[in-house]
Amino acid sequence: MKSISLLALALFSLVFVVTMAYGEGNVEKGKALFNDPKLGTTGKSCGSCHPDGKGLEQAGTKKEFNIMGKSQKSLEEAVNFCIENALKGKALDPKGKDIADIVAYIKSLSGKAAPKKKKAIEGC
Repeated sequence: MKSISLLALALFSLVFVVTMAYGEGNVEKGKALFNDPKLGTTGKSCGSCHPDGKGLEQAGTKKEFNIMGKSQKSLEEAVNFCIENALKGKALDPKGKDIADIVAYIKSLSGKAAPKKKKAIEGC
């Protein structure tokens, strides 16, 4: 009986960990993707135009975005818009793990003070 209880607890723990890892996105993996120039073909990353998340401190709480005169209805759409237009990359699957990770990272920036101003990268 005790081994069945331990097995059930272990199974529940495994399901919980997998659900948390894949359900909401991983902030650290999102930060790595945010700074990865391989998202596009320009050699730049999201972090090139938004170093340390600059300008995105409120993005995690917004419901709609207006970028370059175009409206996006979600943070996922806004991220993909920037990947396609600024980075000249291929949009991520809106329901995929990579977009969930990037969104988790951007949401983690909410409420943080804007980072100190860094020199702008040409083309951003």
